[in-house]
Amino acid sequence: GEALAGRVAGVQVNSVDGQPGGGINIMIRGAGSLTQSTSPLYVVDGFPIENLNPAILNPADIESMTILKDASSTAIYGSRGANGVVLIQTKRGRTGRAVVTLNGSTGYQIPPEQIPMMSPYEFVKYQQELNPAAFNTPAYFAGGKTLDDYKNVKGINWQDQVLQTGVIQIYNMAIRGGTDQTKYSISGSMFDQKGVIINTGLSRYTGTVKLDQTISDKMKVGITADYTRTNTGGQQIRSVYSGGNSASAALVRAWMYRPISANPNQDLLTEAADDAAITPSDFRINPVIDLKNQYQHTISDVLRANGYVSYDITKNLTFKSTAGEMQIKTRNEQFYNSRTSQGSPVNPANKNGVWGYLAQTTDNSFSNENTLNYKGTLGGGHSLSGLLLFGVNSYKRFFTSFTGTQLPNEGKGMDGLDESPSGTLNSPAIYNTTNTMASYAARVDYNYKSKYLVTLNFRADGSSKFLEHWGYFPGGAIAWNMDQEKFFQDALPFISNSKLRVSYGENGNNRVGDFDAYPKLTLNNTGQGYSFNNQAPTPGAYLSTLGNSTLQWEKTKQTDIGYEFGILDDKIALEVDLYRRTTENLLLNADLPPSSGFGSAQENIGKLRNDGIEFTLNTLNVNAGAFSWRSSFNISFNRNKILSLTYGQSALSSNAAYLSQFGQPLYLHEIGKPIGMMIGYIWQGNYQYPDFDNPSPGVYVLKKSVPSNGGPNPVQPGDIKLKDLNEDGTINAADLTIIGRGQPIHTGGFSNEFTYKGFSLNLFFQWSYGNSIYNGNRLLLEGNSNGFAYVNQYASYANRWSPDNQTNENYRTRGQGFIGYYTSKNVEDGSYLRLKTLSLAYSLPVKLIQKLNLSNLTIDVAAQNLLTWTKYSGLDPEVSTLNNVLQPGWDYSGYPQARTIVFGLKAAF
Repeated sequence: GEALAGRVAGVQVNSVDGQPGGGINIMIRGAGSLTQSTSPLYVVDGFPIENLNPAILNPADIESMTILKDASSTAIYGSRGANGVVLIQTKRGRTGRAVVTLNGSTGYQIPPEQIPMMSPYEFVKYQQELNPAAFNTPAYFAGGKTLDDYKNVKGINWQDQVLQTGVIQIYNMAIRGGTDQTKYSISGSMFDQKGVIINTGLSRYTGTVKLDQTISDKMKVGITADYTRTNTGGQQIRSVYSGGNSASAALVRAWMYRPISANPNQDLLTEAADDAAITPSDFRINPVIDLKNQYQHTISDVLRANGYVSYDITKNLTFKSTAGEMQIKTRNEQFYNSRTSQGSPVNPANKNGVWGYLAQTTDNSFSNENTLNYKGTLGGGHSLSGLLLFGVNSYKRFFTSFTGTQLPNEGKGMDGLDESPSGTLNSPAIYNTTNTMASYAARVDYNYKSKYLVTLNFRADGSSKFLEHWGYFPGGAIAWNMDQEKFFQDALPFISNSKLRVSYGENGNNRVGDFDAYPKLTLNNTGQGYSFNNQAPTPGAYLSTLGNSTLQWEKTKQTDIGYEFGILDDKIALEVDLYRRTTENLLLNADLPPSSGFGSAQENIGKLRNDGIEFTLNTLNVNAGAFSWRSSFNISFNRNKILSLTYGQSALSSNAAYLSQFGQPLYLHEIGKPIGMMIGYIWQGNYQYPDFDNPSPGVYVLKKSVPSNGGPNPVQPGDIKLKDLNEDGTINAADLTIIGRGQPIHTGGFSNEFTYKGFSLNLFFQWSYGNSIYNGNRLLLEGNSNGFAYVNQYASYANRWSPDNQTNENYRTRGQGFIGYYTSKNVEDGSYLRLKTLSLAYSLPVKLIQKLNLSNLTIDVAAQNLLTWTKYSGLDPEVSTLNNVLQPGWDYSGYPQARTIVFGLKAAF
């Protein structure tokens, strides 16, 4: 997944976070849905896989990856092609002697640059201001100590305790070879990664066997069988208090924990919890002890087997049948002993005591496709090829889970789940789902002397997900290779390629999800400013509530106009694509009349459009003897617009996962505007003394000409100041406005490859420009939005307003105003330019290695995420820890992508 980032125009890739095994968001030509999956369909060796976890694939086995994104090429995939298609072809055996390859790599991940925190002096000073009446009694000032006594005291840097140098080890082995009749490939790999946050990591073991056999001049058969086991540790490290949606609470808990104790005899490093802290819930638990005791593992076993038989009926007509099955067994284990934040007795939110959770999922996918392929010439430069397809697919899922609470013997770990005093099974869940699909498809390709190309295709899919289950998906393309025209060759002989193409196609989105998990979106029907209902959809308002007889696929219609241009034998090659992609029948929650007995139900009712332009430039800059230099540049611009929603609805809104008091939605999805716009109040710095009347010493009354900030208490100098857009004298919902955009204006990549004799050097840059990031960490750590006691702050908050420091940078202690709203203060520019990959390799001369019976010996060093240029103040600008469509650009304790340096040795015998 990461290998696609920045490599292909129109393909936007960003990590959910940098945690080992963490999710990756891949969108092709923008988001094609508001509520359903936006990830592409993967086809691995002809086997279609929906919602592929890239962690199950061994990159060393991949021969090639092809991205299908234009209207015509994706239309043949029908109801599964709306989000684009990624074709992955893995390595197979070849004719020749057996070739044994051994690859080994080891490397390190460098912890991210730490965010400076308040020193003990700054922390104690801040706490004294935060609670002046109560703070003078604790031991901080016992024995005659003063604030100045803390200026030279060294505190605990909790980032040093939770961050570590990560280690990566990768080993691959393969044997490939064969004869004209029999070709084989056997490969295996081991991958082990220890993350940069303690007790997080990923291990993966894979094994693959492939065999291709020629039975006769007409018949060929082949089989593939592979097995993968992954074990991801720490994937669910989350804060109970934050609602469980943040990617990882490890960092925010380390930032918050106080650097020094009031009791000189107390060692905060060894104490399981800070009993003096009155912060909410699990924030009072020692972050290091908590992390070391976390047991949260996701173990996945993937078995995939598929085969094919091909028979040449005539010289021009071939029948091919492929069939395969994939089984994924996933076991999610979570156990929380008394030293974890979730299981600690001193966590007031924990009502479960020591507890654990076990969930097991079995997914079975079956695919069978049968094709007739025709390829022939008609004479006079005319050629024709065609395809007929019939396929069936099925998918089954069985899920079961239970929780064990109040466990009496925490030493048994997961083995003690059946010893829960309150019952063997708590909160049991079980469900079984099955859906099937049948498909018919046809494609015709016409070619006249390689000048004029025409493609027509059509697919019909019938799915059990819908009672009216047949969907019809046409597509077509025409192209003109004008460089093949004689008049063009005579006039412009230096132009080696000039091709104009136009395509149109329709696709569906088959991945309709479990609507019980439908995002709780609020409505905006007032038409006056931004006010919100904040009502979750009625329980049970999902697909099966009223039956699904009227529901259909979300359908995407796409038009593409492209031009390809090359000169000097394509030493300079440019490709430009202009597209319009419109999704109709968006599945949304629609309000129902009271007589129906239901509050809402899913309906095909919305409409969304993506318009974009893509540029790809490939150049051979130097090709002089042993030295060559190639470059590749791509840039993509995508604009999406919501065209319609449900009846009478002007916008959807959704919130971020922060503290519960923040009930105002942060994201607005409004008709006529792009998805993922951030809404809030415009920050204008702080109230200063000239904003007030001063009737008596120490008394400040806000001038009538100056609007208040909407807070519950009278405004004082140093309080946060917000813009009164409607000039009614106070801050309220009518002053909400757009404060950021979750989507970039453009994305792209730039690579350069240099070769000289046995040396090769590759530099690859990736960027994103124009998107905003809402830095949710600053709400808590640069002003303490909720006023929690004994919570440390970023060092930047030392520069806050005071009578002696009348800054507009940060509001005064307890100057946050009304708790529960978002402002532009924490919206940051998320643009970045990143040196994503820097690699250097050297292949030893054949003369030197022949004596060792080696055909190749290469040593290499590769670095990822080496340098990043950005204005973003957080750890990583490539972050989106929530839903990438409805809540893009949200950063709250995101696990950063680490700088990685790997040394490798590759040998072939």
